[in-house]
Amino acid sequence: MEKPQGRASQPGRPPTDESTGPVRRPFLIAFVLLAVLAAASVYVFPDLASAPAEPTYRLAKIDRGPIVATVNASGAINPTTTVIVGSQLSGQVVEILADYNSAVQAGQVVARLNSDQIRARLDAARADLDQIRAQRQVQEAQIEKVHAEIERARATQSDAEAQIARNEALLAEAERVLNRQTELRARGVAAEAALETARAQRDAQSASLESARAQLASARAQQLGLRADLQVAQAQVKSVSAQLAQREAQVRQIEVDLRNTDIRSPVSGVVIQRNIELGATVAASLQAPTLFLIADDLRQMEIAAQVDEADVGRVRPGQRVSFTVNAYPGRTFEGTVKQVRLGSQTVQNVVIYTAIVSVENPRAELLPGMTANLRIETERREDALRVPNAALRWRPPALASEAQPQTPGQPPGDPTRQAPPQVRPGGGGSGGANVQAFVSELRSELSLTSGQQEELDAILADARKSFAGNGEGDAAVRRERFRAMRADMEQRIAAILTLEQRVRFEDIRARYANAGAAGQTGRVFVLGRNGNPEGVTIRIGASDGGVTEIISGPLEVGREVIVAGGPRADARPSGPRFGF
Repeated sequence: MEKPQGRASQPGRPPTDESTGPVRRPFLIAFVLLAVLAAASVYVFPDLASAPAEPTYRLAKIDRGPIVATVNASGAINPTTTVIVGSQLSGQVVEILADYNSAVQAGQVVARLNSDQIRARLDAARADLDQIRAQRQVQEAQIEKVHAEIERARATQSDAEAQIARNEALLAEAERVLNRQTELRARGVAAEAALETARAQRDAQSASLESARAQLASARAQQLGLRADLQVAQAQVKSVSAQLAQREAQVRQIEVDLRNTDIRSPVSGVVIQRNIELGATVAASLQAPTLFLIADDLRQMEIAAQVDEADVGRVRPGQRVSFTVNAYPGRTFEGTVKQVRLGSQTVQNVVIYTAIVSVENPRAELLPGMTANLRIETERREDALRVPNAALRWRPPALASEAQPQTPGQPPGDPTRQAPPQVRPGGGGSGGANVQAFVSELRSELSLTSGQQEELDAILADARKSFAGNGEGDAAVRRERFRAMRADMEQRIAAILTLEQRVRFEDIRARYANAGAAGQTGRVFVLGRNGNPEGVTIRIGASDGGVTEIISGPLEVGREVIVAGGPRADARPSGPRFGF
C-alpha cells in the first residue's frame, strides 16, 4: 500500500502544533462551558451568589442654628415716581431742549411747539377785547348823561313846585281882593271897573297856577322816562360787561395755549425716555401724547415683585428683601417691602399679587427696567432647633414587615396596634402643643418677675380649663373656639407685661400665629432599639429649604434621624428569565 505523504515524526523531537492541537481543544471547550454555567447560575439564582445584608441608613443629627425663611419672586425695577410729560396742544415741534439722561428741574422747558397761529389768535382776541372795552365806556358815558338829564328834570320839577306855591299864594290874594271889591260894589262904594280888574287878576293867577301844575307833571313824566333810559343803559352796560368777561376769558385761554407751546417738566428728575423728534407733528386729539418720561429721583427705586398666591400670606410690609440683577453678577442688593397690593391678576392660570419693594439706589447703579430676582425674608430664627428637610421627606420602603410604620410607644412587630392618640388642650390637635411651645418661649425670653410669673400661671390655669372643655362639636367649631380662647389668653398676658416686654411678646405671638395658621405637622423616623425605623410626630415652623424649625416634639439636639437609605426591594424576578 502507498503510505500517506507527510512529515514523519522523529524520535527525540518535541511534538508539533499539529500533534498537540487535538489534545488541548477539548479542555478549552470544557472550561468555557463551565464558565457559562457558573454565570447562568449566578444570574438565575442570585440568592445563592450573595448573602443577605443588614439594611443601612444615612443619619443626620438634630442641631441648633439660624433659619431664614424666604419667598422667591421676580419683578422689574422702576423709579418711585415716573412722570409722563405730554402736550395739550397739537403742533409742530420746533425745538427740543432735553435728551435721554438729561437732568431737568421743575418748570424747565424741555421742548417747544410752533406758536405762530396761537399768537395770531391772541392778537385778534385782544383786539376784540379792546373793542368791547370801548363799547362799555360808551355805555357808561350814556349812563352818566341820563343821570345828568334826570338831575335837570328834578330841578325843573322843583321849579314847577315853587311856581305852583307862588301862584297859589297870588291866587289866594286875588280871591281876597275880588271878594272885597264885590262887597264894596254891593254897597255902592267901589266902581264897577275896580271889580272887573279884581276878577281879571283872580283869573290870571288861576291860569298861572294851572300852568305851573302842568309843568310839574311834565317834569315828573320826564324823570320817569329818564329812569327808564337809565335802566336800559345799565342793562346794556351789563351786557357789554358780560361780553367783556367772555373776551377776557378767551384771551386768557389763548395765553394758556401760548404758554403750553413750551413743554415744561413738572418735576425735577432725569429724562429716561424721549418720544419726539425735531420737526415732528404732535397730535393731541383724544388724549395727550407722551413726549417724555421723567423719573423723579433715581436714588429711590421700587420693585413690583410678582408673588404667587401660595406665598403672599407670608409677605408683609417692613420685611427685609435681598435681590440680584443680571447686570451685576455676584452682588446682592437690599430693600424693604413697602406694600402688598390687594389687586390680583391671573397669568397662565396662576393668581399672582404685586408686592412693592422700596430700594435705596444712592449710586444710581440700578437702572429702570432691570429684572430683579428677589428673596423676601418672611421669618428669621437666630437659634432654632433644626431638622434636615430630607428627614421630613424620608419614609420607610413599602415592605410587608413595614407596611405600617411604628410610632413611639407601639410594640415592635405588631403593625395592627395603634398608639393611642394624644389628647391636647382644646381639642385642636397640634394647636395645644403649639400653645405649650408658645408659653415656654414666653417664660424663657420675657424675663418675667415673680409677680408676673404668678399672674401668668393663673392665666394659664384658666386657659387650660377652657381648652379642656373644648371637646364638643365638629372640627371647624372647635378650631374657632380654640382661636377665641387663645386670643383671650394672649390679651390677658399682654396686659401684665411692661412696654419693652410687650414688644418682644408681639414678635413671639406673630411668629407662632404664622406657624399655627400654617397648621403644619411633620413626621421623621429614628432608629429604634431593634434597629427598625420608628416614626416621631413633630410640630414644624420656618424652613429655608434645607432645614426646618422644630417648634415642639420629643426630639432634642444631637438626636439622629433617618435621611436616606434602608432596605431596597429586589426588582428582578425570582425565577428564570428566559424560561429555563
